[in-house]
Amino acid sequence: MTSLRSATLIAQIDHLTVPQGQLALWSLGQAGFVLKGGDTIAYIDPYLSNSVEDIGGPPRRFPIPVDPALITHAQVVFATHEHLDHTDAATLAPLMAASPSALLVASLQGRQIALDAGIPAGRIITPKLGERVEVAGLAFTATPAAHYEYEVDAAGHSRWMGFIIECNDVTVYHSGDTIIFPELLAALAGRSIDIALLPINGRDFFREREGIIGNLWPGEAVELAKAIGAQVLIGMHNDLFASNRVSPGMIFDEIDRRAPFMRCHLLQPGELYLYAG
Repeated sequence: MTSLRSATLIAQIDHLTVPQGQLALWSLGQAGFVLKGGDTIAYIDPYLSNSVEDIGGPPRRFPIPVDPALITHAQVVFATHEHLDHTDAATLAPLMAASPSALLVASLQGRQIALDAGIPAGRIITPKLGERVEVAGLAFTATPAAHYEYEVDAAGHSRWMGFIIECNDVTVYHSGDTIIFPELLAALAGRSIDIALLPINGRDFFREREGIIGNLWPGEAVELAKAIGAQVLIGMHNDLFASNRVSPGMIFDEIDRRAPFMRCHLLQPGELYLYAG
Protein backbone atom coordinates (compact mmCIF):
# COMPACT_ATOMS: atom_id res chain seq x y z
CA MET A 1 0.00 0.00 0.00
CA THR A 2 2.83 2.42 0.86
CA SER A 3 4.59 1.82 -2.47
CA LEU A 4 1.32 2.27 -4.41
CA ARG A 5 0.56 5.50 -2.57
CA SER A 6 4.13 6.69 -3.14
CA ALA A 7 4.04 5.88 -6.85
CA THR A 8 0.74 7.73 -7.30
CA LEU A 9 1.97 10.88 -5.58
CA ILE A 10 5.35 10.86 -7.33
CA ALA A 11 3.68 10.37 -10.70
CA GLN A 12 1.36 13.31 -10.05
CA ILE A 13 4.31 15.53 -9.16
CA ASP A 14 6.30 14.41 -12.20
CA HIS A 15 3.49 14.73 -14.72
CA LEU A 16 1.83 17.96 -13.58
CA THR A 17 2.57 20.90 -15.86
CA VAL A 18 3.02 24.10 -13.86
CA PRO A 19 3.13 27.13 -16.20
CA GLN A 20 5.04 30.33 -15.51
CA GLY A 21 3.38 32.40 -12.81
CA GLN A 22 1.95 29.35 -11.08
CA LEU A 23 3.17 27.07 -8.32
CA ALA A 24 2.07 23.62 -7.20
CA LEU A 25 2.24 22.61 -3.53
CA TRP A 26 1.71 19.16 -2.08
CA SER A 27 1.43 18.68 1.66
CA LEU A 28 3.50 15.94 3.29
CA GLY A 29 1.97 16.61 6.70
CA GLN A 30 3.40 18.47 9.69
CA ALA A 31 5.63 21.20 8.11
CA GLY A 32 6.49 19.18 5.02
CA PHE A 33 5.75 20.27 1.46
CA VAL A 34 6.73 19.59 -2.12
CA LEU A 35 7.00 22.65 -4.40
CA LYS A 36 6.96 22.51 -8.19
CA GLY A 37 7.24 25.40 -10.62
CA GLY A 38 8.18 24.76 -14.22
CA ASP A 39 10.76 21.96 -14.08
CA THR A 40 11.94 22.76 -10.54
CA ILE A 41 10.99 20.42 -7.69
CA ALA A 42 11.89 21.20 -4.08
CA TYR A 43 11.07 19.57 -0.74
CA ILE A 44 10.69 21.47 2.53
CA ASP A 45 10.95 19.78 5.94
CA PRO A 46 10.08 16.28 4.71
CA TYR A 47 9.46 13.96 7.66
CA LEU A 48 8.84 10.58 6.03
CA SER A 49 9.66 8.03 8.71
CA ASN A 50 8.59 6.93 12.17
CA SER A 51 11.72 8.27 13.88
CA VAL A 52 9.83 10.17 16.58
CA GLU A 53 7.86 7.11 17.65
CA ASP A 54 11.00 4.97 17.41
CA ILE A 55 12.65 7.00 20.18
CA GLY A 56 9.59 6.88 22.44
CA GLY A 57 7.64 9.84 21.09
CA PRO A 58 4.02 9.87 19.93
CA PRO A 59 2.89 7.91 16.87
CA ARG A 60 1.75 9.43 13.62
CA ARG A 61 -1.92 10.23 13.14
CA PHE A 62 -1.67 9.29 9.44
CA PRO A 63 0.55 7.00 7.36
CA ILE A 64 3.80 8.13 5.74
CA PRO A 65 2.59 9.76 2.49
CA VAL A 66 5.60 8.82 0.34
CA ASP A 67 8.62 6.55 0.65
CA PRO A 68 11.73 8.79 0.62
CA ALA A 69 13.73 6.08 -1.15
CA LEU A 70 11.43 6.46 -4.18
CA ILE A 71 11.93 10.23 -4.52
CA THR A 72 14.29 10.51 -7.50
CA HIS A 73 13.31 13.98 -8.73
CA ALA A 74 14.27 16.30 -5.85
CA GLN A 75 16.59 19.16 -6.81
CA VAL A 76 16.63 21.07 -3.52
CA VAL A 77 15.66 19.93 -0.02
CA PHE A 78 15.16 22.53 2.74
CA ALA A 79 15.40 21.71 6.44
CA THR A 80 14.41 24.60 8.70
CA HIS A 81 15.94 23.33 11.96
CA GLU A 82 17.31 20.25 13.67
CA HIS A 83 14.20 18.88 15.36
CA LEU A 84 13.46 15.36 14.21
CA ASP A 85 10.19 16.16 12.45
CA HIS A 86 12.04 18.73 10.31
CA THR A 87 15.57 17.34 9.82
CA ASP A 88 15.24 13.56 9.92
CA ALA A 89 18.23 11.38 9.05
CA ALA A 90 15.93 8.45 8.30
CA THR A 91 14.24 10.58 5.64
CA LEU A 92 17.20 12.53 4.30
CA ALA A 93 19.61 9.62 3.81
CA PRO A 94 17.40 7.63 1.40
CA LEU A 95 15.94 10.74 -0.23
CA MET A 96 19.33 12.28 -1.01
CA ALA A 97 20.62 8.91 -2.24
CA ALA A 98 17.64 8.50 -4.57
CA SER A 99 18.05 12.10 -5.85
CA PRO A 100 21.84 12.21 -6.28
CA SER A 101 21.90 15.73 -7.73
CA ALA A 102 19.82 17.28 -4.95
CA LEU A 103 21.28 19.87 -2.60
CA LEU A 104 20.31 20.15 1.06
CA VAL A 105 19.82 23.57 2.65
CA ALA A 106 20.13 23.30 6.42
CA SER A 107 21.33 24.97 9.60
CA LEU A 108 24.71 24.15 11.09
CA GLN A 109 22.97 21.72 13.42
CA GLY A 110 21.05 20.18 10.53
CA ARG A 111 24.26 19.95 8.53
CA GLN A 112 25.79 17.77 11.22
CA ILE A 113 22.76 15.48 11.19
CA ALA A 114 23.13 15.16 7.43
CA LEU A 115 26.86 14.48 7.64
CA ASP A 116 26.25 11.78 10.27
CA ALA A 117 23.69 10.26 7.87
CA GLY A 118 26.35 9.97 5.16
CA ILE A 119 25.37 12.95 3.02
CA PRO A 120 28.52 14.52 1.52
CA ALA A 121 29.48 17.99 2.75
CA GLY A 122 29.62 19.25 -0.83
CA ARG A 123 25.87 18.71 -1.18
CA ILE A 124 24.95 20.79 1.89
CA ILE A 125 24.37 24.56 1.88
CA THR A 126 24.36 26.35 5.23
CA PRO A 127 22.90 29.78 4.50
CA LYS A 128 23.32 33.06 6.32
CA LEU A 129 20.27 35.06 7.24
CA GLY A 130 19.23 37.53 4.56
CA GLU A 131 21.54 36.14 1.88
CA ARG A 132 19.74 35.44 -1.43
CA VAL A 133 20.96 32.24 -3.10
CA GLU A 134 20.05 30.97 -6.57
CA VAL A 135 20.09 27.23 -7.14
CA ALA A 136 18.31 24.66 -9.33
CA GLY A 137 15.83 27.07 -10.90
CA LEU A 138 14.77 28.86 -7.74
CA ALA A 139 16.09 31.49 -5.34
CA PHE A 140 15.86 31.37 -1.57
CA THR A 141 16.58 33.66 1.35
CA ALA A 142 16.94 32.35 4.89
CA THR A 143 14.81 34.27 7.39
CA PRO A 144 15.04 34.24 11.19
CA ALA A 145 12.81 32.08 13.35
CA ALA A 146 12.61 31.66 17.13
CA HIS A 147 11.70 28.35 18.72
CA TYR A 148 11.53 30.03 21.31
CA GLU A 149 14.87 31.86 21.35
CA TYR A 150 16.41 33.91 18.54
CA GLU A 151 19.76 32.15 18.20
CA VAL A 152 22.17 33.50 15.55
CA ASP A 153 25.96 33.20 15.54
CA ALA A 154 28.46 35.93 14.66
CA ALA A 155 28.62 34.75 11.04
CA GLY A 156 24.86 35.10 10.56
CA HIS A 157 23.89 31.43 10.78
CA SER A 158 20.61 30.88 12.59
CA ARG A 159 19.73 27.76 14.55
CA TRP A 160 16.07 28.19 13.59
CA MET A 161 15.15 29.35 10.08
CA GLY A 162 12.35 30.06 7.68
CA PHE A 163 12.78 30.49 3.96
CA ILE A 164 11.49 32.89 1.34
CA ILE A 165 11.51 30.85 -1.86
CA GLU A 166 11.08 32.44 -5.29
CA CYS A 167 10.12 29.92 -7.96
CA ASN A 168 8.37 30.32 -11.31
CA ASP A 169 7.51 33.98 -10.51
CA VAL A 170 5.74 32.97 -7.29
CA THR A 171 7.08 33.74 -3.80
CA VAL A 172 6.49 31.36 -0.89
CA TYR A 173 7.34 32.02 2.73
CA HIS A 174 7.79 28.92 4.90
CA SER A 175 8.33 30.15 8.45
CA GLY A 176 9.65 26.95 9.98
CA ASP A 177 8.73 26.58 13.63
CA THR A 178 8.46 30.02 15.17
CA ILE A 179 6.78 32.62 17.28
CA ILE A 180 6.59 36.30 16.32
CA PHE A 181 9.47 38.56 17.34
CA PRO A 182 10.84 41.90 16.08
CA GLU A 183 13.69 40.51 13.95
CA LEU A 184 11.25 38.29 12.07
CA LEU A 185 8.96 41.19 11.21
CA ALA A 186 11.95 43.28 10.12
CA ALA A 187 13.24 40.51 7.83
CA LEU A 188 9.85 40.20 6.12
CA ALA A 189 9.09 43.92 5.83
CA GLY A 190 8.67 45.06 2.25
CA ARG A 191 8.69 41.54 0.79
CA SER A 192 6.00 40.52 -1.69
CA ILE A 193 4.68 37.17 -0.44
CA ASP A 194 2.18 35.16 -2.44
CA ILE A 195 1.84 32.11 -0.16
CA ALA A 196 2.56 31.99 3.58
CA LEU A 197 3.06 28.54 5.11
CA LEU A 198 2.68 29.12 8.85
CA PRO A 199 2.35 26.83 11.90
CA ILE A 200 -0.96 27.06 13.73
CA ASN A 201 -0.63 24.53 16.58
CA GLY A 202 -0.05 27.17 19.29
CA ARG A 203 1.62 26.67 22.65
CA ASP A 204 0.59 26.52 26.29
CA PHE A 205 1.86 25.84 29.78
CA PHE A 206 0.78 22.23 29.88
CA ARG A 207 2.47 21.25 26.62
CA GLU A 208 5.57 23.20 27.57
CA ARG A 209 5.62 21.36 30.89
CA GLU A 210 5.91 18.14 28.84
CA GLY A 211 8.81 19.57 26.85
CA ILE A 212 6.72 20.37 23.76
CA ILE A 213 7.95 23.63 22.23
CA GLY A 214 5.08 25.45 20.57
CA ASN A 215 4.41 27.78 17.67
CA LEU A 216 2.09 30.50 16.48
CA TRP A 217 -1.51 30.39 17.59
CA PRO A 218 -3.98 30.52 14.68
CA GLY A 219 -4.80 34.17 15.39
CA GLU A 220 -1.09 35.05 15.36
CA ALA A 221 -0.67 33.24 12.04
CA VAL A 222 -3.50 35.29 10.53
CA GLU A 223 -2.04 38.54 11.85
CA LEU A 224 1.41 37.64 10.52
CA ALA A 225 -0.02 36.77 7.11
CA LYS A 226 -1.82 40.14 7.12
CA ALA A 227 1.31 42.00 8.18
CA ILE A 228 3.38 40.60 5.31
CA GLY A 229 0.61 41.03 2.74
CA ALA A 230 0.35 37.33 1.89
CA GLN A 231 -2.19 36.46 -0.78
CA VAL A 232 -2.82 32.97 0.65
CA LEU A 233 -2.33 31.51 4.13
CA ILE A 234 -1.79 27.76 4.41
CA GLY A 235 -1.76 26.49 7.97
CA MET A 236 0.69 23.72 8.89
CA HIS A 237 2.22 21.78 11.79
CA ASN A 238 -1.15 20.81 13.24
CA ASP A 239 -1.90 17.34 11.93
CA LEU A 240 0.81 14.80 12.80
CA PHE A 241 0.85 14.34 16.58
CA ALA A 242 -2.32 14.14 18.67
CA SER A 243 -0.62 15.72 21.68
CA ASN A 244 0.54 18.84 19.84
CA ARG A 245 -2.37 20.31 17.93
CA VAL A 246 -5.44 22.49 18.26
CA SER A 247 -8.84 22.30 16.62
CA PRO A 248 -8.28 23.05 12.91
CA GLY A 249 -11.48 25.07 12.95
CA MET A 250 -9.70 27.75 14.99
CA ILE A 251 -7.85 29.07 11.93
CA PHE A 252 -11.10 29.70 10.08
CA ASP A 253 -12.67 31.37 13.11
CA GLU A 254 -9.65 33.68 13.26
CA ILE A 255 -9.80 34.34 9.51
CA ASP A 256 -13.47 35.31 9.87
CA ARG A 257 -12.67 37.66 12.75
CA ARG A 258 -9.39 39.20 11.59
CA ALA A 259 -9.16 38.89 7.80
CA PRO A 260 -12.48 37.67 6.37
CA PHE A 261 -11.44 37.87 2.71
CA MET A 262 -7.99 36.29 2.99
CA ARG A 263 -7.64 32.99 1.16
CA CYS A 264 -6.86 30.25 3.67
CA HIS A 265 -6.40 26.50 3.29
CA LEU A 266 -5.51 23.42 5.30
CA LEU A 267 -4.15 20.58 3.16
CA GLN A 268 -4.41 16.88 3.85
CA PRO A 269 -1.22 14.82 3.48
CA GLY A 270 -0.66 14.22 -0.22
CA GLU A 271 -3.14 16.91 -1.27
CA LEU A 272 -2.29 19.28 -4.12
CA TYR A 273 -2.81 23.04 -4.04
CA LEU A 274 -2.20 24.93 -7.27
CA TYR A 275 -1.52 28.65 -6.92
CA ALA A 276 -2.35 30.67 -10.05
CA GLY A 277 -2.26 34.22 -8.70
